[in-house]
Amino acid sequence: MIKLTLNCIRLSFILWSTLVVCQIDSENLSALPKGITIEAKEKKLVDDAYFLFNNNQVEKSYVIAHQLKKTLKTERAKFNCNLLLAYYFKNKALIDSSIYYVNQSLKFERLDNDSIKTKGRSSAYNILAVNYKNKGLLQQSKKWHLKGIEESQKYNEKDLYYTHTHGLALTYGEMQNYSKALELFEECSKYEGDPEIVFGSYINMGMIYSSLKDYESSDKYFKKGQELSQKQNKQSALAIILLNLAANAQEQNKLNKAIDLYEEVIVISEKIDLHNIKLIAKMNIGSVFIDAKNYKDAQLIYGTALHDAIELGLLSQQLNIYKNLKQIAIEQGNYKNAFTHITDYFKIKDSIYKLQKDEEINELEIRYSTLRKEKEITILQIENSNRKLELTNQKEAIENLRLQQEIENKESENQILAFQNASEKRVSEINLLKKDQEIQESKLIRQKSLKNTILYSFLILLVPIIGLLIIYYQKLQAQSELNKKQEEVSEQKISSLIKSQELKLIKASIEGQDKERKRIAQELHDSIGGNLAAIKLQLNNTFANGKAEALQTINTQLDDTYEQVRDLSHNLIPKKFRKNNFCEVLESYFNNIGEASNLKTSFIVYPRVAIDELDEFLQIETFKIIQELITNTIKHAKASSVELQINLVENVLNLLFEDNGVGFNTKNNSTGIGFENIKSRLRKLSGTFHIDSRINRGTIINIEIPT
Repeated sequence: MIKLTLNCIRLSFILWSTLVVCQIDSENLSALPKGITIEAKEKKLVDDAYFLFNNNQVEKSYVIAHQLKKTLKTERAKFNCNLLLAYYFKNKALIDSSIYYVNQSLKFERLDNDSIKTKGRSSAYNILAVNYKNKGLLQQSKKWHLKGIEESQKYNEKDLYYTHTHGLALTYGEMQNYSKALELFEECSKYEGDPEIVFGSYINMGMIYSSLKDYESSDKYFKKGQELSQKQNKQSALAIILLNLAANAQEQNKLNKAIDLYEEVIVISEKIDLHNIKLIAKMNIGSVFIDAKNYKDAQLIYGTALHDAIELGLLSQQLNIYKNLKQIAIEQGNYKNAFTHITDYFKIKDSIYKLQKDEEINELEIRYSTLRKEKEITILQIENSNRKLELTNQKEAIENLRLQQEIENKESENQILAFQNASEKRVSEINLLKKDQEIQESKLIRQKSLKNTILYSFLILLVPIIGLLIIYYQKLQAQSELNKKQEEVSEQKISSLIKSQELKLIKASIEGQDKERKRIAQELHDSIGGNLAAIKLQLNNTFANGKAEALQTINTQLDDTYEQVRDLSHNLIPKKFRKNNFCEVLESYFNNIGEASNLKTSFIVYPRVAIDELDEFLQIETFKIIQELITNTIKHAKASSVELQINLVENVLNLLFEDNGVGFNTKNNSTGIGFENIKSRLRKLSGTFHIDSRINRGTIINIEIPT
């Protein structure tokens, strides 16, 4: 028996108005009429993005919101733009990305007045609560629903209050705290402002009482939901409620009532094309008939359910149906049909296995097909012999009927001679009875031999099938071991390549250091060494000859030597960050990367002057971290565009680095040398490092460094 549950979860979007859909990009700001404030312009652009989202143009609204996020100035627009991105990723089941954008939106929560601020916060808290519930972090979900309830009560926002209360009840239900869940659902059922919350509360209370085996209370709330759904003409919800009512009746052994409700579900489902619910109802009717040992009707209903399951392509339901049909055939003693159903069952199971594993074993398939054809030929031969027997029996029956008609004709013609021929008639009737008895005996003998033939054939075919399955299992085990060894070899190759690359980098670094040492040594030898030798000769001549005018020349040479030493030491310090032009250096670096590769680069910094005035050591370390991020993107990400945003807010330097590359699984991938270097630098700076990446979605890296 299969049940369905229905959890009604409402989503609240912050919309200022409904506007006409239009093409939006960063140039729309200048295209709007003059005299309108920046806040009004940005408000219109974000409104349009929400309009697209609510009218099934989700991907288009995402692209627009992502573009607007780079150019928006006002806090209200930034808040709602990030919240829209959070809704988008929640609908895509990308929970971590959705949580990230909710947190980004909450950074811009300082809105114009307290009422709007309350609505915005409460909606953001609802997204966080739903995301954490879907992630399985029920305590976190509970926390954010409670914060949302507290926020909505500040200005008596009833709709948001009951939205969070309903969500909190669902979370308590997931935590199996049914008493608390029922208490909150009961409160929500009395809210007249939103019929969907009332409707969802009745259904969820019905499901909780059903799981507690309190079918009387369960039926009471389901019937309330039934009345509401009939009143609002929600046929799909009505079908689900009736299906649950029927399941309750079946578990209470009220089989006739259960069948009536299941048939009502089928009628409604046919009207509005709820094919899956219709199929579940049919299968549950079949289970009722099996419980009542009404195998004939069970076989008929499962036959129609099988037809529907095949049309819908529902393989698991087909497995269930074939399994039940096999059991019905065994109960009826029809081993031929049982064998056919179990064969179809394994055929579907094999199809599911192939779809899941995506592997084909051609040799086994050929052998299996050969055996199956031989089995089908055997079955056809048996069926042909049965048909011949049936034809023979039909001919004999026709002959008997003809003889009876002749007897009746003779009786009507010879009624006058009836008494005279009574003895002859009795003799002929006795002969006919003997003949009928002989026919019945021959039928029984044939049926017995047919059953024995089917049983022996089944046993003969079962042995090679079991052997094939054993061989197939052994081959899978061998293939699994081979795959493991190949993975180990591949990992060793990758490790050796990485080590080789690291050795090359170290060698290049050492060569660069050797060249720099040679250059410094050459400078010291050629320039400073020569000057010192000349000074020594001048001093010797001065003391030997007693010439005071040579001291002026020596003083000049000493000044030249000092300047050379000073220039040499200054060459060892990076000149990039000496004149408060850190942002220009980064911008130039990004432009050079874009010109030297196929990467499309984007660099945004705010506030530029304050960042240029940061400590030189912090600037140098930040620059090296950005170089490492760019190097990783070029080597691994296969990206076509990269974006870097640098912000200085409340003495915290925030780096947001984003690419559109292939991405990676942060749970499975071990961190490489590049990420370890970045973490090492951030530990010296007391910074934090967060990665948000998904396969084929790109990578977002968020770094925060206290200044």
